[in-house]
Amino acid sequence: MNASYDPLYLFIDGKWLEAEGRNTAAVVNPATQRELGRVPLATAADLDHALQVAQRAFEVWRHTVPAERARILKRAADLMRERAVHIATLMTLEEGKPLAESSDEVLRAADYFEWFAEEARRIDGRVVPSNRPGVQQLVKRQAIGPVAAFTPWNFPAITPARKLSAALAAGCSVVIKPGEESPATALALARALDDAGLPKGVLQVVFGVPDEVSKHLIASPIIRKVTFTGSVPIGRLLSARAAEGVKPITLELGGHGPVLVFDDAEVQKAAVEGAANRFRGTGQVCISSTRFLIQRGAYDAFVEHFVQAARELNVGDGMQPGTQVGPLANPRQLAKMEELVADAVARGAKVLAGGKRIEGEGFFFEPTVLADVPMDARVMHEEPFGPIAVLMPFDTLTDGLAEANRLPYGLSAYAFTSNARTALDVADGLEAGMIGINQYRIVATELPFGGMKESGHGSEGGTEGIGYYLTNKFISQI
Repeated sequence: MNASYDPLYLFIDGKWLEAEGRNTAAVVNPATQRELGRVPLATAADLDHALQVAQRAFEVWRHTVPAERARILKRAADLMRERAVHIATLMTLEEGKPLAESSDEVLRAADYFEWFAEEARRIDGRVVPSNRPGVQQLVKRQAIGPVAAFTPWNFPAITPARKLSAALAAGCSVVIKPGEESPATALALARALDDAGLPKGVLQVVFGVPDEVSKHLIASPIIRKVTFTGSVPIGRLLSARAAEGVKPITLELGGHGPVLVFDDAEVQKAAVEGAANRFRGTGQVCISSTRFLIQRGAYDAFVEHFVQAARELNVGDGMQPGTQVGPLANPRQLAKMEELVADAVARGAKVLAGGKRIEGEGFFFEPTVLADVPMDARVMHEEPFGPIAVLMPFDTLTDGLAEANRLPYGLSAYAFTSNARTALDVADGLEAGMIGINQYRIVATELPFGGMKESGHGSEGGTEGIGYYLTNKFISQI
């Protein structure tokens, strides 16, 4: 066990359950390939217990006054901020991102708890005038019920925070299964909620074989709502399982973010900030820019600035000062990067920077820039989810939009132009749930986070986020 890494548990009914009598999975530091600890995997009995407890606790939590729910969530946010250095260290050890990125993520996760604490006090309904004398008509919004939440390893604080903060604010109990690669971060959030006074049983944290856990939880009649962040194929599978029980599901799935850079844009800004955005989190970011579409008059200048910025990035262990790009999360991601680059090169693509794994310990891959990539290359269709950027020219706005919208994904998109008319036309024409014009930073607690097409449906964050954990009840009374 690494001295700076926390012990790992299941968290059920307010109790921290150790691995005794359960199978475990190794948690590995992706920068060193050394084992940090072993996470216990829930048994079927554990999952049944978690469900029963969530059902019981829901009846308590849903009737807890909003001001009290808000107080607990705000206290949890304060504890996360007080413990930010420790939680960020856990995140970097198990997920690999630079410590500065981990620290920023923990603070933003705390912001979600504070935001939804305030939203808890704003859950309202309405009185609808009746067209019949003596009839009162009310519409109430109530907590939908126990929630099954599934989150990935790449943002182990902010993704659980988005789901937990909104669901708990609404009055729902939650059974959450975070990613097994980065369990300690999610457990640290659960500990903050527990220490803040969250009633026992309102939150359960379980780990296990993903397919087995999702099948068990979603099939239970106790679960009334499902929320998932992850890949498109798994999103389809969970949607089908939810549909069997006619259960609503919120999906935040993959993307393949296009960036349109027009001739009149601030080309150097778009390129340098684009490289930083693309390789943040080692490219393991669902809203990351991946396909850079540059109008032909700006193409050469953009390529020069982008490639230079990519080559200057410092790749290394996220715990080391000055690291800008950490390792990939696991060897599967490393192998995928090699396959995508080899496929593109075999079909005629040029490697302008990077292109190969970095030898030595850890799952490191060079920040890679590809140009002249043919349309039949895998990377033009599959989300890389790693440090690979594709640069390609376009001629007209119509051509650029056609390529940007070609894929079935619609999570994030970006555009750079100094022309207001072009900005309006592009914002209107891009098929994406989140769009940045002349900027790459598009996420904030007060804004909805979600996509369209095969990138999912529903939103997290903003005033929209809490509504997916509420159900409408119409009451007509004489």
